[in-house]
Amino acid sequence: MQKPIYLPVVAGLALCATGAMAETPVLQVLTYDSFVSEWGPGPAIEAAFEAECACDLEFVGSSDGAALLARLQLEGPRTEFDVVLGLDTNLTAAARETGLFAPHGVTTDLDLPIEWTDPDFLPFDWGYFAFVGNADDTAATSIRDLADSDLKIVIQDPRSSTPGLGLLMWVKDAYPDEAADLWAALSDNIVTVTPGWSEAYGMFLDGEADAVLSYTTSPAYHLIAEEDASKVAWSFDEGHYMQVEVAGKVARTDQSDLADQFMAFIVSEGFQSVIPTTNWMYPAVTPEAGLPEGFETLMTPTASLLKSPEDAAAIRDEALEEWRNALSQ
Repeated sequence: MQKPIYLPVVAGLALCATGAMAETPVLQVLTYDSFVSEWGPGPAIEAAFEAECACDLEFVGSSDGAALLARLQLEGPRTEFDVVLGLDTNLTAAARETGLFAPHGVTTDLDLPIEWTDPDFLPFDWGYFAFVGNADDTAATSIRDLADSDLKIVIQDPRSSTPGLGLLMWVKDAYPDEAADLWAALSDNIVTVTPGWSEAYGMFLDGEADAVLSYTTSPAYHLIAEEDASKVAWSFDEGHYMQVEVAGKVARTDQSDLADQFMAFIVSEGFQSVIPTTNWMYPAVTPEAGLPEGFETLMTPTASLLKSPEDAAAIRDEALEEWRNALSQ
């Protein structure tokens, strides 16, 4: 009698399937937690990129933006990531000094309010920092006015959060010789300092503070997603500090071609069209359909503040020390 062959055939098919799965290339992208949340841009971008790359795009969340740099500095050449997404211009000089990044090689027209020439870091969105409060409540009109008021705010830690670091640069840029005194005056207004943006914004929404350090674009979320016009960004007389968020290719990646494909995808319609209503920022390249209805209602700063990556790196330690001393009193 001939021996049954069914089990070996099934086993062989299983082995083939396992082999096919093992051959699927994996691209690991380090980013911040809110980017990969279910309401963030990560899920939609993952689906769109995987539809054209025949790969597995794996986002790994790590606290907030400034924590990405700390992790890279700790891991050094041992890092397993192929792309890092979520640094900003306050961090790119220090990131470049690690020697971990390669030129991105992407050439495209960007819709930024500043000229962009950095060969290593590619913008994916931008915006302005602002304090967000309730429309019917009293609003501060400047950083100094806020410091002189009884208003309560929640901010983020500049050592782990890019908004937190952005506020340090904002104060230092607007009041270069008075930053330490302003932080001392602001210390009474600060309810708490959170590791990241999500925790701070949640506390504000729970009514634990009058305002939260966020973005001029944050009210768009409430207006578009919730049909709620009760949140506003306070307009400050001294202007608002700009943030440009960037991605970089890790030089030692073993998925170089796939990383290049993803970097090019960042400025494509499939990525950029997702940004306004998931990351609630301005896209680096305006989508074909333009910005969503509601963005035209957002506050426009009277002045735009931004330090170069080199200048930001040069004053970071001093600004951090001023902040730390004021809050430790």
